[in-house]
Amino acid sequence: MVHGLTSAQAAVAKANHVPRRSSRSLSAIVRANVFTLFNLVIGVLWALVLIFGEWQDSLFGLVIVANVLIGIVQELRAKRTLDKLAVINEAPVRVRRDGREQQVQPRQVVLGDLVLLGPGDRLLVDGEVVESDGLEVDESLLTGEADPVHKRPGDQVLSGSFAVAGAGSFVATRVGTDAYAVKLAEEASRFHLAHSELREGVANFIKYITWLVVPIGALLIYSQLKNSADFGTAITGAVAGIVTMIPEGLVLMTSIAFAVGVIRLGRHKCLVQELPAIEGLARVDVLCLDKTGTLTAGGMELDQVLPLRDGQPVEDALAALAHLDSRPNATAEAVRARYPAPGDGWAAGETVPFSSARKWSGADFGEQGAWVLGAPDVLLDGGDGYDQAAELAATGTRVLALCRAESLPAAKGLEPVALVTFKQRIRPDARETLRYFARQGVTVKVISGDNPVAVSAIATDLEIPDAHRSMDARALPHDDPDKLGELLDSHAVFGRVSPQQKRQFVGALQARGHTVAMTGDGVNDVLALKDADLGIAMGAGSPATKAVAQVVLLDDKFATLPHVVGEGRRVLANIERVSNLFLTKTFYAIVLSLLVGVAGVMFPFAPRHSTLTNALTIGVPALFLALAPTLERSKPGFVPRVLRFAVPAGVLCAAAVLLSFWAAHSGTSTLVEDQSAAVITLFLTTWWVLVLIARPLNWWRIALVGAMAAAFAIGLTMPFVRQFFALEPGDVSNGLTAVGISVVAAVMISVAVKVAGTLRT
Repeated sequence: MVHGLTSAQAAVAKANHVPRRSSRSLSAIVRANVFTLFNLVIGVLWALVLIFGEWQDSLFGLVIVANVLIGIVQELRAKRTLDKLAVINEAPVRVRRDGREQQVQPRQVVLGDLVLLGPGDRLLVDGEVVESDGLEVDESLLTGEADPVHKRPGDQVLSGSFAVAGAGSFVATRVGTDAYAVKLAEEASRFHLAHSELREGVANFIKYITWLVVPIGALLIYSQLKNSADFGTAITGAVAGIVTMIPEGLVLMTSIAFAVGVIRLGRHKCLVQELPAIEGLARVDVLCLDKTGTLTAGGMELDQVLPLRDGQPVEDALAALAHLDSRPNATAEAVRARYPAPGDGWAAGETVPFSSARKWSGADFGEQGAWVLGAPDVLLDGGDGYDQAAELAATGTRVLALCRAESLPAAKGLEPVALVTFKQRIRPDARETLRYFARQGVTVKVISGDNPVAVSAIATDLEIPDAHRSMDARALPHDDPDKLGELLDSHAVFGRVSPQQKRQFVGALQARGHTVAMTGDGVNDVLALKDADLGIAMGAGSPATKAVAQVVLLDDKFATLPHVVGEGRRVLANIERVSNLFLTKTFYAIVLSLLVGVAGVMFPFAPRHSTLTNALTIGVPALFLALAPTLERSKPGFVPRVLRFAVPAGVLCAAAVLLSFWAAHSGTSTLVEDQSAAVITLFLTTWWVLVLIARPLNWWRIALVGAMAAAFAIGLTMPFVRQFFALEPGDVSNGLTAVGISVVAAVMISVAVKVAGTLRT
């Protein structure tokens, strides 16, 4: 036996320091929130107003400070939540030091450590195999090669792969950032907020708006300078238009919604390893479940041993097979509980470890002969005991066949000796959780490596639709993805599914336009979890499974999934609402600036006016709407839907404001009175947009929009507020005209957005 490093050697060796996938540094968070294009533009405009205008018109600059502080605080909260959960999620690594087995944290593995491997273990560092007992390693995540690779002493193993069968050990030769997988996918392993339809949509909005701001802003500045004798007034008017065009709070609200989603899910012991996964949660319409460990509770109990031949050492053979692996799976543990130790004379020679692809394990015990234990429909092939095994499986019982074999590793000349049954417990929360998904329109597919009849029995008991129509995956087409997709759509339960087939199932469903979530806990689920739109691992699952999943249910509770899906839907639906608000403002500012610039007239309001109306109709309501609960499932087409709402609403708001300003300006009123009339129209039209976006109205949404209207009305009656915001609504005819124009505009906005098909009902 190789003894490994001593504690003294490990203390001075290079450690496995790798950035956590779920987190980024404080400096990166600060840079992302401070150094943005919008902050630069608003900062320059802020300085211009402070230099040439009145300080009251510079209030919009406080938006920079608020955006930066709120964004940093929320991301730091999310970072702390993620880091704490990530530590819980990190599976300890088994190493041999000072001649004995120890468990250390992944970051405590050092160069030269002797790392021990068993089924389901993920390789975190590169190394050279020194011990192998039927060790098989899956390198498909690195090479794309589906078949496990047998590893012998002297063979190289790479980080990013995982053990699927057997046992062994290797010496770490490359750790930390030198390891193969870290070099290969450094970017993919870092915390990131990007690559999702939502963030791409927001980024595209910002990009196009930036292109528009420059020429329109230049036109507006030119027209204001040309038509104003006061340079300060001209600059203030131009800044009012440019600042209103910028959706400065949209990115902030998006970040807050994601960050709060992470924190809320963290309270349910749910680790989000990639923030875009929250968006994936909202889009899921097919949920693929593994039976074992997901619908059924972990572990099982040996029930009956049913001999098929008299005079055979069934119990001794079972005990010997169950004690082959130093890290037994749930089946072996159940047999061990009944038979704590193997009998004398049952020392194993050649062994074949269990794998999900083979669906059996075995060993040659010398004089006692070769024995195998595995799936009856794989080993018996219609022979003795086959019908009895099928009848037992139909009740939902897990059944294995014990057979003698003429030789290994091919398991030829099998003689059935006994059937072994195991009790499985359905998770107490499974039934209600499945009902939730049915109500939400999410189709459930049960995909298992077990007997399809047994899987169907359990799924039927859980009232999964069409659960009685199970399919044996071995009979499915392998080279016809379209036919496979049709069968997947028409059936709900699949048994005897190989790890590679699970991956094919995910791809076939995605090809038919589905957004697929996959749950799993075993090493046989890794490939499918990696390819799914959303991979969800159970907390008690294998390290390899948890490593590739975007979401990990740390408390191993299936009932957490509704919270996960609900949070995703809340984030996406509410960010769409908030985007409608901010981009309506952007489009009415663009239209106003264009019309004012071309017509060569004064801008209808000052920066302080836009600060007031934006706070009451966008800023404050958006904060509440971005965090509100919702059950709507997100649909593709985020950008077109937002544009269909924001463009007509923004154009009509701009037309109403300009009409109100011109109507007032044509009389004998002062510029401040004319602007006050325009501000009243601006508030009323954008407030109505808020009402439409807040639908369906419930008590708190009615209270929210009512409070915003009351705040504006109270502000108009308070002398110091009117003085601060330069409002003089004293001209009754201007005020009535503004209200009348607003009512007409509100009706037109309602009709326009309804025609566009964007109203939420």
